[in-house]
Amino acid sequence: MNSTLVISQLLNGLQLGVLLFLLAAGLTLVLGIMNFVNLAHGSFYMVGAYLCATFTLWLDSFLLGLLLAIPAMLLVGVVTELLVVRHLYRRDHLDQVLASFGLILVFDSTVHMVWGPAGLTFVLPAVLNGQVTVFPGVEFPVYRLLIIAVGLLVALGLYLLVARTRVGMLIRAGAANPVMVGALGVDIKTLFTLVFALGAVLAGIAGMLIAPITEASIGMGKDILIITLVVIIIGGIGSIRGSFIAAMVVGLIDTLGRSYLDDLLKLVLSNQAAETSAPAISSMLIYILMAVILYFRPEGLFPPRSR
Repeated sequence: MNSTLVISQLLNGLQLGVLLFLLAAGLTLVLGIMNFVNLAHGSFYMVGAYLCATFTLWLDSFLLGLLLAIPAMLLVGVVTELLVVRHLYRRDHLDQVLASFGLILVFDSTVHMVWGPAGLTFVLPAVLNGQVTVFPGVEFPVYRLLIIAVGLLVALGLYLLVARTRVGMLIRAGAANPVMVGALGVDIKTLFTLVFALGAVLAGIAGMLIAPITEASIGMGKDILIITLVVIIIGGIGSIRGSFIAAMVVGLIDTLGRSYLDDLLKLVLSNQAAETSAPAISSMLIYILMAVILYFRPEGLFPPRSR
């Protein structure tokens, strides 16, 4: 195998892992702390992409578009929690699944009415549109490196927030015993609103970062939501550390599998059989990984009690 290409694919896998972590971290906060099954989490990914694209096109500045889209996503998360999610905490998971599925339809229809059926695209500024040498002989897009850096900084900031601040202490206490936290004078409703909005912002940031590479399109959050659910199941529902490690592993396995599985299969199969079966097997790799991990560790790699 070409070592230069392998390094590039490893970086691509790391980039995918970072995006998956941003989504998984928000979803695991909501599911692990509030015990709310939010199938509409991928819609925040979509809305974030549209908001960032819109602000960027209006202001002709990707940085300003990104900075404005983040508080806009916070507002979207707060409004969604106040109008819909708050009334479902005491309902069973089936009701939550049905309601959040309805939210997917609402978000998709709203985006269709506001932005139309076509996707939104925009051009990155020249400074982010080139390539940089990361290793001798290995060039990698500047913007993809920026995605990795932003994702890792967000991961560090989230860790410091949850583990080192009073708000993080309240979040962890609210996850363990919300009734007792409320009895101690903490406004648990406001705390849950902030946690849900934080989850929406994290998903929105992932959408904002990927929008220049692909485009903002209706339904873009549905496929990645499935992979995100795989990530939090592998890592352990409610574990931020587990989400981070699982996201990196899933990102690397998915990227490397799609790139090199056919070459590996050719060692034991004919070229035609390898090329035919490789795409199907590569698309199943992360689900096979999930099944194997759950067989040995039914609660995931890092269940919350191990944090």
